[in-house]
Amino acid sequence: MRYGILSVLIFLLDLGIKNRIETAKTEGETEELLGGKLLLRKYHNRGAFLDAGENRSGLVAVISLMLTLAATVVFLLTFSVKGGKLLKTGLSLLLGGAYSNTYDRLSRHYVVDYVSFPVKNQAVRRIVFNLSDFCIMIGALCMALGSLQETK
Repeated sequence: MRYGILSVLIFLLDLGIKNRIETAKTEGETEELLGGKLLLRKYHNRGAFLDAGENRSGLVAVISLMLTLAATVVFLLTFSVKGGKLLKTGLSLLLGGAYSNTYDRLSRHYVVDYVSFPVKNQAVRRIVFNLSDFCIMIGALCMALGSLQETK
């Protein structure tokens, strides 16, 4: 139950932040956060990671929906498995992020990204993320580590 709640909380928190960013910022406007350690910047990502497939946003949305549904099935199947806390936590993080980004793709036709890092490398500095992206990455890492623990 707590794993499902974690997914819902991630979805709601990221959705709330995205809605706030949509109403409070103009695209490309940048604001420093945490003493300049993070940059708040509204960006509409019409593709997948790093704008991959931005000219095929409908296809990206369908693939996103299919992968989210598949991950949901795997998540539901883990409920019958004893242990596997790291795997279940990873799936919860991944799903919360996947639901939020997929919701954006289906309802807005783009994903609202809003945080980047103030590094000197301009290519890296231009990359904009959202909370869901971080949850997906951390969740995938937790799932991989959880799977390794299970095989030992």
